[in-house]
Amino acid sequence: MASFPQAFVSRLSASLGADTASRVLAALGETPSVSIRLNPAKLQDFPGIPVPWSPFGRILPERPQFTLDPLFHAGAYYVQDSSAMVVGEIFRRTLPEVDCPLRVLDLCAAPGGKTTDIASSLRGRPALTVANEVMKDRATVLRENVAIWGEPGVVVTSVDPAAFASLGGFFDVIVADVPCSGEGMFRKDEGAVRDWSEDGVRLCASRSRRIVADVWPALAEGGILIWSTCTFSPEENDDNVLWIAETLGAEVITPKVELPGPVATGCGILMLPGYVPGEGQYVAALRKTSSAPAPKSLRRPKVDSSLKSFAGYLQDGFDVVARDGRLYAVPSAIFAEIDALNPLRPLLSGVALGELKGRDFVPSADLALSTAFRREVFPAVDLSREDALRFLRRDAVSAGDAPRGYVTATYNDVPIGFLKQLGTRTNNLHPARRRIRMDIQQ
Repeated sequence: MASFPQAFVSRLSASLGADTASRVLAALGETPSVSIRLNPAKLQDFPGIPVPWSPFGRILPERPQFTLDPLFHAGAYYVQDSSAMVVGEIFRRTLPEVDCPLRVLDLCAAPGGKTTDIASSLRGRPALTVANEVMKDRATVLRENVAIWGEPGVVVTSVDPAAFASLGGFFDVIVADVPCSGEGMFRKDEGAVRDWSEDGVRLCASRSRRIVADVWPALAEGGILIWSTCTFSPEENDDNVLWIAETLGAEVITPKVELPGPVATGCGILMLPGYVPGEGQYVAALRKTSSAPAPKSLRRPKVDSSLKSFAGYLQDGFDVVARDGRLYAVPSAIFAEIDALNPLRPLLSGVALGELKGRDFVPSADLALSTAFRREVFPAVDLSREDALRFLRRDAVSAGDAPRGYVTATYNDVPIGFLKQLGTRTNNLHPARRRIRMDIQQ
């Protein structure tokens, strides 16, 4: 059995009981499981054991080399712990009935697992998902993962939670996967074990209260808060949920999950290693009962009619805007909502279509990866695995007998980016920041 701080062991036994704690501690010394969640707009199935609480979750028999799978780079799936997927299930079960569009804030969103799950869960309905990460370097990773996933109704921001209070009761749902002591990740993160302390638990509990209190005005009255952590400590879980309910004004509404594995607590659901294949995860849901400031009235911005033709690269229902020489497409149904977020200086809004260079339009890689991409506008070449990996390294790749111009590169019929066929040679348009740097001869 792995070695853990004695204070942690004692606290775990006190909160879970000696027998349950012993089973959890034994599991924390085992090899972690590996799981992915499919992008339903790009991939319908994948070999593996279905995750009971996630329709597109799969537990894999072993960890593959994801870097060497072109489908990973295409956003066809996201590598996510199976226990973390329960947050998406609670989100889906507690979605409120509101006048469209639905507005969701993923408050502590990096690296993007829950954001992409939320965005896929809202696919097919008018909805805005704001993914926020206050740490700038982590926000950059979040932006990339959201763009690769390809759901267009997502805005990525990097602001302090208090910044959203100025919007009034703008959001119908806030998902707060708050910073925590990380006890549930002990077998994946040796640093979390080394850094753990009882003072750290108390500090995390206090800090997460501040975070939710700062953002609370941005949640509409009757709106839903999904509270989650990857820790076992009651101070950071049930105790904080009760504090939110009693101090900020809410009722606990966590739905029952009638599945083997998840354990019901006083307020939420706890995923325990040894009882579920994944890591430790806690989630609870609350409905806000206190009042909220009225959200600002929204006005739909004017659309530049000269850019209308560029909307043809996507399915119906998009407007095109120009910023700094680049063109972006935003879903028409949430154009006003996206415009209202401009004071927060988003890192990403909608779909990056490309840029104008003189009379030429150069498509962005994000266009090919978007789930709204109208694929018939460019010819396509389906690459072998070897050629797809060369493409992802930004090496030279042939477009075969494709006509001159831009060509969509696909792998297993899933778009991975663009080539430009020049006749005697082909330009690789895969972004340098996303290129594979490891040896692909494996």
